[in-house]
Amino acid sequence: MTAKIIDGKEFAARVRSQVGEHVARLKNDHGITPGLAVVLVGEDPASQVYVRSKGKMTVEVGMKSVEHKLDADTSEADLLAVVEQLNNDPEIHGILVQLPLPKHLNEDLIINSISPAKDVDGFHISNVGLLGTGQKSMVPCTPLGCLMMLRDHHGSISGMNAVVIGRSNIVGKPMAQLLLNDSATVTIAHSRTKDLADVVRRADIVVAAVGRPEMVPGDWIKEGATVIDVGINRLDAPEKGEGKTKLVGDVHFESCAERAGAITPVPGGVGPMTIACLLANTVTACCRANGLAEPEGLTA
Repeated sequence: MTAKIIDGKEFAARVRSQVGEHVARLKNDHGITPGLAVVLVGEDPASQVYVRSKGKMTVEVGMKSVEHKLDADTSEADLLAVVEQLNNDPEIHGILVQLPLPKHLNEDLIINSISPAKDVDGFHISNVGLLGTGQKSMVPCTPLGCLMMLRDHHGSISGMNAVVIGRSNIVGKPMAQLLLNDSATVTIAHSRTKDLADVVRRADIVVAAVGRPEMVPGDWIKEGATVIDVGINRLDAPEKGEGKTKLVGDVHFESCAERAGAITPVPGGVGPMTIACLLANTVTACCRANGLAEPEGLTA
């Protein structure tokens, strides 16, 4: 079997187009422009690239984009003051504090200082609790993107057996909750799971989010299963030349693609969906803040 490739770039472009249409309606019908604020502390190169990309795409879909770039030695009090200012700004509907933060800052404290209604990353403890109890919440972007792709491919995942490999607060746990909320039967597996290969082989859906390059080989995959690879790992690639590297996922793509029914590539799979879902979450937050109907198909 040769798996269908789930094209995250194409899907993310569709999501951004939907977001742009909703933004245009909010402007035309209600005079409202959704606003997203991103706070970057320090000069981490990867974070800088990511923030630039977010800002560019925010503007492209017609939303207001605000960036606060703070020095790496910014105090906790000063950062909290910036967050509080954004919490109180009616033109800002989504707030994202770019992680990781410098080590002298308490990430949990900062994230939980964001208004839950504006927490478009879905990391606030209130949103975690709401999601865990099946209530309306802001949903973490990467798991939301995975869910959207699964719904698009399968129509319904009700009754399917799903295995999530990885138990992080950012992907693994919320992913499992979203799958449960869509009536899948869910197992959370991790590095200490006994007979991990056998657990994965029973799955109709495998979401790999463990952060280990090519950890999942093809013979772990059930024939026809759907594989969502969240991992982004950089490996040396001497075949490309001295000092060259390549990006790989948490699954061994070639062998898994021979058995799976559908699979996401790395790069070009889950990655592009994360920013698309951040934009979708901002529109959702804007609609909720103004008592308007939420956009269909852009949230869990």
